[in-house]
Amino acid sequence: MRSRFDEQLAELNRELIEMGALCEEAIALAAKSLSGSEDDGALAAKVAPLSAEIDRKERDIEAICLRLLLHQQPVARDLRQISAALKMITDMERIGDQAENIAEIAGFIGERGADECSQILDMAKETISMVTGSVDAYVKRDIGLAEAVLEHDDIVDRYFTDIRLSLISLISRSPEEGEYALDLLMVAKYFERIGDHATNIAEWVVFSITGEHKEILT
Repeated sequence: MRSRFDEQLAELNRELIEMGALCEEAIALAAKSLSGSEDDGALAAKVAPLSAEIDRKERDIEAICLRLLLHQQPVARDLRQISAALKMITDMERIGDQAENIAEIAGFIGERGADECSQILDMAKETISMVTGSVDAYVKRDIGLAEAVLEHDDIVDRYFTDIRLSLISLISRSPEEGEYALDLLMVAKYFERIGDHATNIAEWVVFSITGEHKEILT
């Protein structure tokens, strides 16, 4: 019985890794679509199918978790791990949605891209690292990795603050740039939310290992 459970748990971990990789790819493509190059439209168009694939992964992982809960009668530690996975995939699904939103805005910005605010691309790299770290922490059951993700949320928040101030300065210098600046501010806000969701995932990892968790962001 236990060997069958372990096989299904391994399948759950594989699916989570794949879902996390899809999230990373979606964020990376969304960020690249802000470069202002001629290929941006093609890059942005690839994000929506990835978001749809993330949605499918969420349903597949839900099914695996329900099978484990209904048929395997997991003990307390395993129950926490499965419960955490169910929470994590909700955050990963939202990450896919937000990457799609960023790609959509990139289409509005067009060839200008994020040339007025290069920190946005640095912010994107930070959020990708957080998503990767949070999923790795779950699979490896590594509290240290999860706590590192939590610390990086402050970095993403500082990026957002700096970007907001930079865009306010742009509007004050050139009021006609207001619409462009607001588009970039929305992009930065979506990246901030991606960081928040990665933080949620890391907090659920800590819960899966220790049974304790802080207040979870929504």
